[in-house]
Amino acid sequence: MYSVRRWSVRHARGLETFYTLFEKAFVALDPLWSRIGYQRMEKPVAAFERTVKGFLFDCKMCGQCALSSTGMSCSMNCPKNLRNGPCGGVRANGHCEVRPEMKCVWVEGFAGSQRMRITGQQIHVVQKPVDRRLEGRSSWLKVARESAAARKAEVQA
Repeated sequence: MYSVRRWSVRHARGLETFYTLFEKAFVALDPLWSRIGYQRMEKPVAAFERTVKGFLFDCKMCGQCALSSTGMSCSMNCPKNLRNGPCGGVRANGHCEVRPEMKCVWVEGFAGSQRMRITGQQIHVVQKPVDRRLEGRSSWLKVARESAAARKAEVQA
């Protein structure tokens, strides 16, 4: 998994482009998700998301995906679960102080963000603390639900 995770960071630009298109299509399916029911779709979508993102990013399914904001490096892979940047123990070679064989998730994330064109600067945005109640849930459905709600609110305003 570690080598695929590093591959994903090296190819952050292409993955960003793919994800931007995928997100638009997924959000456009809101009428279908609403008709079937978001709750009913949660388990199958989360299982598919776990498989795809688990393979590509070693995703921990926190339910609040920030990959597009962290250079396609899952911040939940940090042994200290740091959500907003590296700890003070990053080694001179960029490796983790807890797992010396592993490159720091945030060093990787910054490198990935430099490759991204659309969301690369979002690595400087402070992420909210992890809401543990959302663990194991689909962040894709969460984005679709929130985007559709925002779009409906704009229409009503």
